[in-house]
Amino acid sequence: KVEEVLTDGRRIITFRNGTKKEISADKRMTKISFFNGDVKKIMPDQRVIYYYADAQTTHTAYPDGLEVLQFPNNQIEKHYPDGTQEIVFPDHTVKCLYSNGFKETFFPDGTVVTVEKNGDKIVVFSNGQKEVHTAQFKRREYPDGTVKTVYCNGRQENKYSTGRVRIKDEEGNIILDKK
Repeated sequence: KVEEVLTDGRRIITFRNGTKKEISADKRMTKISFFNGDVKKIMPDQRVIYYYADAQTTHTAYPDGLEVLQFPNNQIEKHYPDGTQEIVFPDHTVKCLYSNGFKETFFPDGTVVTVEKNGDKIVVFSNGQKEVHTAQFKRREYPDGTVKTVYCNGRQENKYSTGRVRIKDEEGNIILDKK
């Protein structure tokens, strides 16, 4: 290895394989440029920023345990110490994955999708409609109070805001139409 001390106090150490290590004059910042193009910086605030040249991805690790990945397509992932992950996609959709298995996705149009640990899904649309998906049924609720439910066996039940109830069997035959 070759070590240089510059007039401003910085030290640059060059290794045989082409890796270079630069240490600031106050020894609070270190930058390592690897032979493969990767770059690792250790900042004065103890952040570690690692740039993966091949993947064009930056990984920043904070002293409090937060880790942030930035991808070339502008996707950003945050990994929190408690196991929570937040992913911001290029279209500004945000997905949150919690350590307890709960998931939330926020779409740019205002739609919000939540998924419980047991797999039940709730979709709230920006127009006020709501869908609930479980293993037993799928239900859509409309702002006027109308509720349409389709059960896993194919039975359909519509409850209208007027009080009307219509039930169809698995084949689509009306078995009840109470007005």
